[in-house]
Amino acid sequence: MPDTTEGCSDSRLGVSFVISPDRDKLEALAEFAAGAGHEINNPLATIIGRAQMLLKDEVDPQKRQMLMSIGAQAYRIRDMIGDTMLFGRPPCPEFQVVNLSEVVSRVLVKHNGDLANGRSTVSVHVPESIVLRADPTQLSIVLSELLRNSLQALQPGGGEIQISATAISEKAFIEVTDRGAGFTDNEKEHAFDPFFSGRQAGRGLGFGLPKCWRIVDQHSGQIEIQSTPHGPTTVKIVWPIAS
Repeated sequence: MPDTTEGCSDSRLGVSFVISPDRDKLEALAEFAAGAGHEINNPLATIIGRAQMLLKDEVDPQKRQMLMSIGAQAYRIRDMIGDTMLFGRPPCPEFQVVNLSEVVSRVLVKHNGDLANGRSTVSVHVPESIVLRADPTQLSIVLSELLRNSLQALQPGGGEIQISATAISEKAFIEVTDRGAGFTDNEKEHAFDPFFSGRQAGRGLGFGLPKCWRIVDQHSGQIEIQSTPHGPTTVKIVWPIAS
């Protein structure tokens, strides 16, 4: 999880970025997740299998609902263990030359339904000329998680999300902004910590933001949240441009 003892700043944008995570904590988390995954996934598989078997012949609506809930919660535990393992020891990026504008467009298509249901809109200001050195799948995950986080913050009334990017020297500066529920100073400090219990309702729990930080870090980039408790909130990312 990020250690804010070291950072860098870009005076042109007035932004400081966390760049020095605590590697010892990450390794400890990876070791824990590996052991927990082995010990927990086997009994989880039994619970899921039994619930599915009982569900086949159950006709009572209340009992069916209980069995479905058991299976759903067991899957949730399995997914959290899997996310922890991936966060602790993520796969190495497969670097390519990636057009940022095209990736943003694909992510928006994927979230068309969520945008319509949440009564939110997205304005995009990303020049087609910006190309990044990135794993396209992992870059899509980052943008998708940030968009989902903004959608959650804008519920229930909806609102506008802004995605913009500029290129300066060998860096791309990407920003995702919304005017939903914001972060306190304490929440910003721990926003990239998995399972941070102090995170307020209206912002995603679990591994959304930690996953973003991990991927950006794997790409030699930096990420920071600028926010006030009542918004707006801007997630700023520095990402290497393809040479």
